[in-house]
Amino acid sequence: MATDSLFFELYHNLPRQGPGDNDFTRKAFSLLKDLPPSINLLDVGCGSGMQTLQLAKLINGHITAIDFHEPFLHQLRTDAEKEGLSGSITVLNKSMFEMDFPDENFDVIWSEGAIYIYGFRKALADWKSMLKPGGYLVCSHISWLNDNPPEELKSYWENEYPEITGIEGNVRIIRDEGYTPVDHFVLPDESWWKNYYNPLRQRLNLLSQKYRTAGVFNKLIESSKQEMYMFNRYSAFYGYVFFIMKR
Repeated sequence: MATDSLFFELYHNLPRQGPGDNDFTRKAFSLLKDLPPSINLLDVGCGSGMQTLQLAKLINGHITAIDFHEPFLHQLRTDAEKEGLSGSITVLNKSMFEMDFPDENFDVIWSEGAIYIYGFRKALADWKSMLKPGGYLVCSHISWLNDNPPEELKSYWENEYPEITGIEGNVRIIRDEGYTPVDHFVLPDESWWKNYYNPLRQRLNLLSQKYRTAGVFNKLIESSKQEMYMFNRYSAFYGYVFFIMKR
């Protein structure tokens, strides 16, 4: 079985595909001021859409939610229907690398835990044209929280995401790319465990039985376990940071 298929099976039906929770989606949204009466919002890398549904409850307007994995999008469509939010959300199977939306189309571009896939600086540069003047880009992004991380952790992130930098470094990138920084805050450890790592650990245990002889899945298990080990041991040194910026 292909590694990608195993990866998506591992993350299937999890509450989220990365750290976060509704409390902090609401907190980030509360920092957006002077929004128009009807908001056009783009959710990039929406996954199964926990934050999409929360945003739909917060805004008067419409959300376009994109991801390239159809089972995640099916879950989002199903949940939106159950919660009576289908009319507020357009769900598109589209890669963030293939976005072709018109210029100055969105009041808000939102991306929780996914902007690193595109690259933080490149996303800020490439996505800005889709924002209306005065529009907001909001994202949660992996960042150093401490200037002196241990060598084990540095080595891990140099392999996983070499572009990782500290909060101030990311704020400089925001300014360099022509945005005004509005605010930022760090997601607490609980936001990693409640909707992400604890459900992921249960899923790992379940699939370990199913694929106990599959070497490629054992590698995926070890990778996921290493990720959780690193955060459990070193969460004081890195985390996800919400960055709110304005065009």
